[in-house]
Amino acid sequence: MSTKAELACVYSALLLTDDDIAVTGEKIQTILKAANVDVEPYWPGLFAKALEGVNVKDLITNIGSGVGAAPAGGAAAPAAAAGGDAAPAKEAEKKKEEPEEESDDDMGFGLFD
Repeated sequence: MSTKAELACVYSALLLTDDDIAVTGEKIQTILKAANVDVEPYWPGLFAKALEGVNVKDLITNIGSGVGAAPAGGAAAPAAAAGGDAAPAKEAEKKKEEPEEESDDDMGFGLFD
């Protein structure tokens, strides 16, 4: 039941966003009532609270931009505006983030032991 309720609230929020209407719990509940979908009373408010202050259209259009992409006006923009090169800094961060992989052989056992 909760998956159905979640999906119904998501679709309701997308409908409101598409029509440039603020996403509120009451408006989600109105759409669900018009669609004859019964959900627990806390779902519409939960979704409205989760989407508060979020630009849903930007969220949808940037879904394939990848993890770690700097938002417009973020930290990378001032460095580029100042004429600095942000590429070495990104490479250094990338090297830091990569955890060192331990081999099973280092632990005293291997695949064919």
